[in-house]
Amino acid sequence: MNQASIAIGPVLAVVLVALVLVAAVAAAAGRLGVSRAVVTASMRAVAQLAGVSLLIAAVLRSWWSTAAFVLMMVLVAAATSARRISTLRRGWPAVVPIVAGAGTADAVVVASGTVPWTEIAVLPIAGILIGGAMTAASLSGRRALDELRDRRGEFEAALALGFLPRDATLEVCRPTAGQALVPALDQTRTVGLVTLPGAFVGVLLGGGSAVQAGATQLLVLIGLLAAEAIAAAVMLELVANGAVSR
Repeated sequence: MNQASIAIGPVLAVVLVALVLVAAVAAAAGRLGVSRAVVTASMRAVAQLAGVSLLIAAVLRSWWSTAAFVLMMVLVAAATSARRISTLRRGWPAVVPIVAGAGTADAVVVASGTVPWTEIAVLPIAGILIGGAMTAASLSGRRALDELRDRRGEFEAALALGFLPRDATLEVCRPTAGQALVPALDQTRTVGLVTLPGAFVGVLLGGGSAVQAGATQLLVLIGLLAAEAIAAAVMLELVANGAVSR
């Protein structure tokens, strides 16, 4: 076994169960109301990653299967974001900012030749960018709709002053729209000082050099910033135009 790899066995299972219990107990002690969600999310992660681990070898055999897997990721991300923002029926346009953000960043990375044009290289990058765009779309959409609800008077005052509905919405929502990028900005600002994120650790565990790990992580972080900025901006426009509502 590679000295840098994680040992698979009963000890790992015990550690994972212990960490889930710690998280659930901490949430319960703090009365955060998410203890059950912690457990169910962890169980889903185990089941989903087990399934993906068995499926990924078959997926990577051709571009058609890889493209189908990416499409599935986009659809799941859009459904997740839609439910976070509103409902699946009212929030389904969340697929637009996710595709716009992840698609643009992924196209720049792949077209530049920075990442090899192979299934095993493109798929993980696409997954990371789709996940980041999903988070930004969810956060920006939720925050924009919350602002419209909490500052309804200001919105109506803007309409009374002659603002168009889109402009009135942007007047209320735009000042806080950038908060959707706070997690990505903080992660980028503190990388190497506070955290060593997944791509960096993954390259090291795979036997790559520290320089290769750093370059890979930098590409991922900057790509995520681009994807999330686009996703947040597009989601704000969708809310302003009434395409996403509660």
